[in-house]
Amino acid sequence: MIDKLSVFLPIYNEEANVKNVVLATKKILQDVANEWELIIVDDGSTDGSPRLIKELTQSDPRIRVVTHKENEGYGASISSGLYESKYPWVAFTDSDGQFNFAEITAFLAKHQETGADLVIGYYKKRQVSALKIITSRLWELIVFILFGLKVRDIDCGFKLISKKVIDAIPKLESKRGAFISSELLIKARRAGFKIVEIPVTHYPRLKGVGTGRNLNVIIKSFIDLLRLWKKLH
Repeated sequence: MIDKLSVFLPIYNEEANVKNVVLATKKILQDVANEWELIIVDDGSTDGSPRLIKELTQSDPRIRVVTHKENEGYGASISSGLYESKYPWVAFTDSDGQFNFAEITAFLAKHQETGADLVIGYYKKRQVSALKIITSRLWELIVFILFGLKVRDIDCGFKLISKKVIDAIPKLESKRGAFISSELLIKARRAGFKIVEIPVTHYPRLKGVGTGRNLNVIIKSFIDLLRLWKKLH
């Protein structure tokens, strides 16, 4: 049990998943936190997601939405969630139904055991194609070479973070690409915060289509990576 916890879910065209994911997350929050908030970050969805989100926010004042008028990218969604969260601890997962938020109890236990400022997930077995796994490993190698950051899964979409980390590190800048997780961990480690890792279960995506491997997202991720490298060096 934790006293106060903010949780946010980045959403983009997840009409098939958003309601189930939000309700499942809320159910777990009621068991693990004395006070909580659940933030839905809608990144300019053009399907039926906004209608479902409106219904969910009306059902419970602890559920609220942050809306991007246009699609700004995964990085922008993560930034909005982190900076909008009000409680001392912040957790987030992807909204595609590929995580079980009940595993947050293991994250909380890991923090209590280690005193870590960030508890980040790594996949026990990632439910994606072999090509995606290979490209992720190449990305992690590049980040390690340029910044010396070595973790099992930089981009795993399940993390628990102390709000003091967000308040202390330089403002996150990645928007369109998927560099946001790398940027967060690089800046947190350089600021001296403790990062520990924990295995999480990854489930196959049953509904909807992800956009993380779109060419423009990949290109923007590399641009963000090189921009930060240049700034730090």
